[in-house]
Amino acid sequence: MKANPQNQMKLSQLRILVAVADHGNFSEAALHLDMSQSAVSHAIAALENHLGVILVARGRHGARLTPVGQQVVEHAREIASRAEAITEVANAARGLRGGQIRLASFRSVATHLLPAVIAEFHQRFPHVNVSLTEHDDCPQVEAALTDGKAEIGFTLLPVSDEFDSWEMLRDEVVALFPASFRPKGDQLTWHDLSTQPLVMPPIDYLMMRDVYAHVHTHGHSLNVAYEVGTDAAIVGLVAQGLGATVLPRLAAEPIPATVQVFSLPAPLERTIGAIVLADALYPPAVYAFLDILKAHPALVMGRPLSPLG
Repeated sequence: MKANPQNQMKLSQLRILVAVADHGNFSEAALHLDMSQSAVSHAIAALENHLGVILVARGRHGARLTPVGQQVVEHAREIASRAEAITEVANAARGLRGGQIRLASFRSVATHLLPAVIAEFHQRFPHVNVSLTEHDDCPQVEAALTDGKAEIGFTLLPVSDEFDSWEMLRDEVVALFPASFRPKGDQLTWHDLSTQPLVMPPIDYLMMRDVYAHVHTHGHSLNVAYEVGTDAAIVGLVAQGLGATVLPRLAAEPIPATVQVFSLPAPLERTIGAIVLADALYPPAVYAFLDILKAHPALVMGRPLSPLG
């Protein structure tokens, strides 16, 4: 294997090599790093290609460092340690050794998206406390910011000019049916949906206003048999065969394997974003959290993305 000077050795590759050495196989290293196994394998291969040597012997029983790999990993440990020390110095200078960030969000984002971001932030800035308050609807989230009870909010976009906002993802509205349902054609039709008894959130829920308006725009109405206030309960009733429902996909998660998921006959999405008060001055930790949020692979802010689709 020849060294490839066109590639650059990356700190992330060295950290991945250390994780593989510590865990003895790619899958455990990937789990520790919260990465896919293929991403770990690709990083090691790229590092080997750059150096022109084999660092890890792959086999049925795991991943074993080669003799040169054992030498390299000791230097990698030292480099990773020095990098963490540099980060600590920078954090101290930026005022990230303490303080608190308060987040306000509605349930589906708080449940399914924020835990991974908060965990990454805590790993990088363990001295900053993060609190998360869950609200029933988006106006309550926005009020938490205007009332000074939170610095960062997660809500539906667009919002008023009093907030700066960033698009996080677009969440498709889907129809859920019990396992026994069979559409009349290859795709779900408005007739299929409008003739089914539906289990739905109350009509005055903010997130459902666009759904009902969308259906009515296409000349149909929904046959609501049950109004239920909890997303999980709605999905559970659909799984039991009591009817179908229409929900944003993120709100419906986790969706049981026995429940069928269909796109609407005319697609509908909701846009979820992060907001802060416009022109407000925040401590460095708030901007550090936003930076992590923008870079997180599950939340590509500023670009349309449906990670659960």
